[in-house]
Amino acid sequence: MTATRHAPRPVAWFEGSGGSAPRILIAGQAPGARVHSSGVPFDDASGDRLRDWLGLERAEFYDRARVAIVPMAFCFPGYDARGADLPPPVICRQTWHDAVMAELGQIPLRVVVGAHAQRYHLNARGSVAQTVVEWRDHAPGTFALPHPSWRNTGWLKRNEWFEAEVIPALRARVKEVMQHD
Repeated sequence: MTATRHAPRPVAWFEGSGGSAPRILIAGQAPGARVHSSGVPFDDASGDRLRDWLGLERAEFYDRARVAIVPMAFCFPGYDARGADLPPPVICRQTWHDAVMAELGQIPLRVVVGAHAQRYHLNARGSVAQTVVEWRDHAPGTFALPHPSWRNTGWLKRNEWFEAEVIPALRARVKEVMQHD
């Protein structure tokens, strides 16, 4: 049982060692309550938006040989007293994350979603918005994205350049890396 009184249920999506490296890594924050319940990463409206941003159909997105989905916390961390998601517990990264990343090896495209993942994968110290604004500094091998949650709809409306500039470049890169075996 976790500190927030639910049983841990790790949700990470990748093929184990022995296979070829995936083409895309989706590096996220932590599973939410719906994903905790279903056991399938991004199995919610955020996943619908993310798949749209990537230009991937559901079957392509969930092809474990080609797309690895590795959040900073493998389990739903729970909610704080105000009902907001708790941050990914550091113990998850210390225990599992580094080992999984080492096993995955070199991946042609990393899609880094949210602040916690951006701090780990990009050593980002500014805000998510600042890291996303600087997307060209990391492309074409890495794209930093805001979380595709409904909570960011206002930010997306205020920052139309994101869908006008970042999404077409991201989709083109996804298409390119998915064409190679």
